[in-house]
Amino acid sequence: MKSAISMMLYAIMRAKVDGMTLAWDIVLSVVCDEESGGDFGARYLVEEHPEQFQGIDYAIGEFGGFSFELGGRRFYQIMVSEKQVCHLRVTYRGAVGHASLNQEDNPMTGLSRFLRRVQSRQFPTHATLEADMMFQVIGKHLSPPSRIGLAALLNPRFTSLALKLLGAKGRTFAPLFRNTVNPSVVRGGEQINVVSNEVTLGLDGRLLPNFSTEQFESGLRLITDSDATVGIEVLSHDTGLRQPAMGLFDTLSSVLKESDPDGIPVPMLMPAATDGRLFARLGIQTYGSLPMLLPKTLDFAATIHGTDERAPADTINFGADAIYRLLQHYGHTG
Repeated sequence: MKSAISMMLYAIMRAKVDGMTLAWDIVLSVVCDEESGGDFGARYLVEEHPEQFQGIDYAIGEFGGFSFELGGRRFYQIMVSEKQVCHLRVTYRGAVGHASLNQEDNPMTGLSRFLRRVQSRQFPTHATLEADMMFQVIGKHLSPPSRIGLAALLNPRFTSLALKLLGAKGRTFAPLFRNTVNPSVVRGGEQINVVSNEVTLGLDGRLLPNFSTEQFESGLRLITDSDATVGIEVLSHDTGLRQPAMGLFDTLSSVLKESDPDGIPVPMLMPAATDGRLFARLGIQTYGSLPMLLPKTLDFAATIHGTDERAPADTINFGADAIYRLLQHYGHTG
């Protein structure tokens, strides 16, 4: 988010220097802990200081606005909806014992089977309204053969096959069509020569809109062939962000087209979550739109939370100018 904050600060400072008069208030909210739930940032502001956002209808933030290539055309994703966050804990229990002896009831054994199944199997595919919106717009700008491929993507009978045929792009799009779960934290045992009687596994689950935690847990048991005696509990669940309307989408699209006449804005369902889900409680429509014209050679998705997470300097300049243009839609220079 450092790149995004620099874009926003630049746009606001430039507007001040240029003497721009705004028709409405612009609020810059910079918070500290979106990655850890937002309890001391966005959640605190929304619950304890909602008056700071009185009269605010729209917000922009992560995650979207960056370009991607498909079928020889350049598209920009504007995030309008998010998947739900569901954190779970799986618990395996057995008998405590000395590690020098054969322990048939070692809970690590059950956990290892569970992990193999989670990593080797996938949830069924589903076509959501948000994904349909996104790929319908993309399809209008592609060649007839490519449109056929996208039509297959939106057909539940062929979605899995279409994702495979799309290769790397299919791996990027896959979370938009299915629930996902990834093991992230393992806890068990305190002493290397003692077999623990309990081991727990933390799971990060992301649910498509309209799915319940009960459906998700049931699907998890199905794909893992999990023993009914194994404990699966939901630690937390956040219903995510769904826009009741898209009042700012056309304006954001216009800004992107001004910045890149060859670019095509499309609505996006985000596979993760942002603080937008919290500001939505105040009736604020949040859009992920941090414009970045990315190099074709950069696999941007692979850098997120990865090694050398970065954004090229030119893309930050591009985004800063685009956000300034957005401010111009709400005022004029004196």
